Amino acid sequence: MNYTKELLEKNRVKFTVEVSADEWRAAIDEAYNKNKGKFQIEGFRKGKAPRKVIESVYGVGVFYEDAMDIILPKTYGEILDKESELFPVDSPEIDIDAISDSTFKYTATVQLKPDVKLGAFKGLKFTRTVKAVTDEEVEERIKSALDNAGSWEPIGDRAVADGDRTVIDYSGSVDGVKFDGGTAEKQNLTIGSHTFIPGFEEQVAGMKVGESKDITVTFPEDYHEKSLAGKEAVFAVTVHEATHKVVPELDDESVKDISDTCNTVEEYRAFVRAEIEKEHADSADQELENAMVDAIADASEVDIPECMVEEESKHKIEEFAYQLQYQGLNIDDYYKFTGSTEEDLMKRYHDSSLKSVKYRLVMQELIKQVGPIDVTDEQVLAFIKEQMGAMGDRYEKIADVPDEYVNYARSVETTKKVFSLLREMNTVEDAVADASKAKKTAKKATKKADDAEGAPKAKKTAKKADKE
Repeated sequence: MNYTKELLEKNRVKFTVEVSADEWRAAIDEAYNKNKGKFQIEGFRKGKAPRKVIESVYGVGVFYEDAMDIILPKTYGEILDKESELFPVDSPEIDIDAISDSTFKYTATVQLKPDVKLGAFKGLKFTRTVKAVTDEEVEERIKSALDNAGSWEPIGDRAVADGDRTVIDYSGSVDGVKFDGGTAEKQNLTIGSHTFIPGFEEQVAGMKVGESKDITVTFPEDYHEKSLAGKEAVFAVTVHEATHKVVPELDDESVKDISDTCNTVEEYRAFVRAEIEKEHADSADQELENAMVDAIADASEVDIPECMVEEESKHKIEEFAYQLQYQGLNIDDYYKFTGSTEEDLMKRYHDSSLKSVKYRLVMQELIKQVGPIDVTDEQVLAFIKEQMGAMGDRYEKIADVPDEYVNYARSVETTKKVFSLLREMNTVEDAVADASKAKKTAKKATKKADDAEGAPKAKKTAKKADKE
C-alpha cells in the first residue's frame, strides 16, 4: 500500500491511497471464501462454485463490496498507526477513485482534533467559598437517618392518611364502560406520592382497611392516552392493607442502630456535623475547580467541529436513556409521552455538549502545558481500592485491574494533580458563607414578597439568598 497525505482547511486531512494488487486480490479472495456459500450455481454443489464461475454469472465485481469492507479498515488503520501525531475525531469520508480486479484506489478525508489556543491560566484570582454548617442541617440529616431506620407497621383502626402505604384493588370506567389499563388488583400506592390521577389519592385518604367505595376523578386534558384526556372516570376502590412508618426517637439506643461508630447522641451530632463540613468543603473545592476551568476556557480559543458536538450529544442521550430505565421507561416511551424525537434532544443538548467538548479539549491542552503529570501505578491502584472498598481487595497489582478501571482512575488522579498545580499558580482566597444570615435574608425577602402582592423583585432576592 502507498499513500499520500494532504492537510486541508478547518483541520481536516485527506489520504490518497493505492492498495497493492496483491493486497487487493487477497481481499477479494477472502470475500469469496466468506460468501461463496450463498451462491447456488447450476452444475455445482452450493458453496463449491469457483470464484471465476460466480463472477461470470453475477459480474466481475460481485465480491468488491465485501472486499472493500475487509481492505478499508485494514489499510486505514495502518495509516493511522504510521501517522500517530494525528488524532481523528470522526469516521472518514471514503471516495473510491479506481476499482478493478487488480486495482483499488481511494481517498479518505477525516476531521482531526482541533488545536487549542490556551488562555491565561497563571496569576488569576479565585475565591473558594465554604458554606457554614447550620444546626438545622445537622438536625435534618439526623432526622433523615432516623426516618431510614423506621419500620412500617399496620395503621390499625384509623383511616388512611397522607404518607401511608396501601394495597388496593381498583376498577375504572368512563360512562359505565371499563377501559384498558384501568383495573388492577393488590396495587401498591403510597398516599401523597402523586403517582395516580390527580384527586385519586386524596379520596383514598380517609378510607379504612377493608372498606370499598367509588372514587370520581377527571383525567388531565394533557393525559397521554388521548381517548381518556379530560374525561370523568369512576373507580371502584377497595383498601386491603395500610401501613405507616414508625420512626424511632433520638436517644443513645437509637444512635447505636443508625451509626457504626457512635454510642451517644452527643457523639452522633458531632459526627454528623463533621460529615456535613467535609461535604461542604468538597463542594467548595468542586466549585473552585469549575470556576478555574470556566475562566481558562472562556479565555481560550478553539474551533470545535460539529461532529464532536454531535457525538457528545449522542452520549448525553445514552446517559438520559439509562436514567429512564430506573423509572421503568425506555427512550421510546419518553418520545411517545412528550411528543418529541431524538432530533429534538440533540438540539436541546447542543449548547451543553459544545461546552463539554470545549472544556475537555482545554483540559487536555492544560495537562500538556502544566505537565508532565506523573501518576504512578500505585496511586491508580490505591484510588481503585478506595472507590471499590472491600471488592477492590481482589486486585493485588495493576495488571489485575480491567483497562477501563485503570484508564478512569488515571484520568481522575491526573485531573487532581492539575488542579493542585493550578492552585499553586494562582491566588485562591478562602471565604465562609454565613448560611444562617442567608436564611434570614431569604425569610425576610419572602415575607416581603408575600405581604406585597406582585413584588417580583423581593421574590427574586429570596430565591437568591436561599441559593447562597
